[in-house]
Amino acid sequence: MPYYYFDPTYFLVLIGAVICMIASARVKSTFNKYSKYRSMSGMTGAQAAERILHSAGIYDVQVRHVSGQLTDHYNPKDKTLNLSDPVCNSTSVAAVGVAAHECGHAIQHARGYAPLRLRTMFVPVANFGSMLAWPLILIGLFINSRSPITLVDIGIFLFSFAVIFQLITLPVEFNASGRALVQLREQGILGEQELGYTKKVLGAAALTYVASAAAAILQLLRIILLFGRRDD
Repeated sequence: MPYYYFDPTYFLVLIGAVICMIASARVKSTFNKYSKYRSMSGMTGAQAAERILHSAGIYDVQVRHVSGQLTDHYNPKDKTLNLSDPVCNSTSVAAVGVAAHECGHAIQHARGYAPLRLRTMFVPVANFGSMLAWPLILIGLFINSRSPITLVDIGIFLFSFAVIFQLITLPVEFNASGRALVQLREQGILGEQELGYTKKVLGAAALTYVASAAAAILQLLRIILLFGRRDD
């Protein structure tokens, strides 16, 4: 009769996955809800982005349309602010809020916001760690090393870079949303009630980053419980 080993630490992965799924569903439902509310200014996401950027003295960032659903992002490498299908040409408070959030990242870049610079510099480190972590752990399991620091230990250490990246991302995203709300109010793009709606959209979006960070921490905890300081 075959023997099946039950790994209780797998529950940590399941918990992380459920948290991420709930956060993703929340942001989609919240965005869809407030996509039905037209902004009082009648400005599209792209138009609102242009106004916010220019009011901040930023004229070297190009606002572009990209395909997909909520694939909006600011690219500091080529200074492009990319707005997705439901955001770029929509006049909803949800679309304007998302566009303003991406403008928040462009303003961070222009002002030299330290956490954004740190996250940008940490991207290749996190990618390097994620790429090598598991191969080193698996190889280390088959090598009987008496060294105080094994390949497994190095692999766990490299995996922690991905967790650190997720944690660095949190203040960057929260700050961008804060800047967005300030700009929307100061430029008169949204009224007070509309700002409340937009705050809910951006708050739901922020939860996805919190969920990703929590999932990464749980994954790291699982790896430590499974492989950390093995004596066999």
